[in-house]
Amino acid sequence: MSFSIEQLARHPKFVPSLRFLSEALRNRYDSGPRIARMLASHQRWLLTQTAYALHLEYDSAVPGSGLTVVALRDVITHHRIASRNTVLSFIEELLTYRFLELAPGPVRRPRRYVPTEVSYTAMFGWYLANLAAIDLLDGGGRAAALVASPMLMDLAQPRMARNCLATDVWRDPPECVGLFLWTEAGGLVVDHIMSKLDLAGEGGDRIDIGRFDARALATHFMISRTHLQRLLRKSAERGDIGWHDEARKTRMWVSRDFLDQYCGWQAIKLAAVDEAFSWAQSNEDRGDPN
Repeated sequence: MSFSIEQLARHPKFVPSLRFLSEALRNRYDSGPRIARMLASHQRWLLTQTAYALHLEYDSAVPGSGLTVVALRDVITHHRIASRNTVLSFIEELLTYRFLELAPGPVRRPRRYVPTEVSYTAMFGWYLANLAAIDLLDGGGRAAALVASPMLMDLAQPRMARNCLATDVWRDPPECVGLFLWTEAGGLVVDHIMSKLDLAGEGGDRIDIGRFDARALATHFMISRTHLQRLLRKSAERGDIGWHDEARKTRMWVSRDFLDQYCGWQAIKLAAVDEAFSWAQSNEDRGDPN
């Protein structure tokens, strides 16, 4: 049985689970910065997950199916996630960095694209990390099951992506979270903050983050220091974050409200990850992906 959104958000181990997931995603950035940045803003997350789902949904009997510019554009613009030009630029960027390539065989219109091995490995690692985070809540074996049967992701990922895409609250994060996530590499900053939560003091109104070096973080994430400081200032003006040493701004805290809203938002995605994987397992057992 998979977790519901409410069960996840209220689970006493959910914050440690999110901290674990944030640490895992941070480590993924350290091992492959360029591809990790494809999921580092919410718009790019939506574009990337939708593109991968379209690829996995390819049916040779259905003309125009699979990952094409037209298919991705239609889905993304329908949900008002990005413009047509942004979708085209996104595909061109993936091709430039060799995260995508033309599908093998005769070139037809519209052109169909497939992920390269590095993209497959990155998406598999992302789904695996999310399953491992859910396993921490109930001692389940989801991550081990995916490792044992990697094809499960081919069933689960499109269902998860479609469910997230259809959920208004996931597409449009709470303002305190969206402040970061609608900006380039903002998701990396939030992952960094979550990975440093002081869980010993997690029950208070202000949760300690410890030392926060904006200059070093901006360099590491390859973003403008001015841009990062602007984000932090706006968040502090909202009361979502602050510093124990206001003058030096080196030791940070986050508010309980920020953490609660972030947890509620992440619960939507993790519930979709869990439900889709459970569905994939049951359909694999029956040998029926439909």
